[in-house]
Amino acid sequence: MPLGQVLYEPGNILTHVYFPTTAIVSILYVMKNGESAEIAVVGNEGVVGVSLFMGGGSTSSRALVQSAGGAYRLSAELLNQEFERAGPVLHLLLRYTQALMTQMVQTAACNKHHSLDQQLCRWLLLSLDRLQGTEMLMTETLIAHMLGVTEDVATEGALTLQDVGLIEYKDGRIRVLDRNTLEKRSCECYAVVKQEYDRLLPLRLAA
Repeated sequence: MPLGQVLYEPGNILTHVYFPTTAIVSILYVMKNGESAEIAVVGNEGVVGVSLFMGGGSTSSRALVQSAGGAYRLSAELLNQEFERAGPVLHLLLRYTQALMTQMVQTAACNKHHSLDQQLCRWLLLSLDRLQGTEMLMTETLIAHMLGVTEDVATEGALTLQDVGLIEYKDGRIRVLDRNTLEKRSCECYAVVKQEYDRLLPLRLAA
């Protein structure tokens, strides 16, 4: 899945779910005027398209590939057949959905109460947890869409972190240089989300 690919738009009837392996997908809420802000990020720990097995069939959000990579795609029919077996897959998907809801709620609180600098640190850490390395391809436009700010503000935020030696930002690529300090600079929202994912999905760490 290439960078910037849209998997679904608000109101679309979902025909597949996606299980990212090396890709990262951003779930965005889109306003009527076209502006958007990220409400969750999904990587190799999760699934894109939870409304399929939660009974909605469609969603009010947009799914956008934030970091290019691979994924498994499964049809809605096959997923629902497995879900209705009421076996281990059902319980795992429900636990994942609870973790995803925690991330969405925490993101909403973070966007309201914490600085752009803290939000950017949280976002970088969540992305880093879902990457195999420390580098990601990320344009100013995508950063702006994720955080719900203008491109100038997004660029300024990234350059600030670069100036203090936490990241290297060049030609649309971000490389994290100092994760420990990045965690200290972030608000508590990152830790809350990570702890909930680790609690509900402990086996993902061994995958």
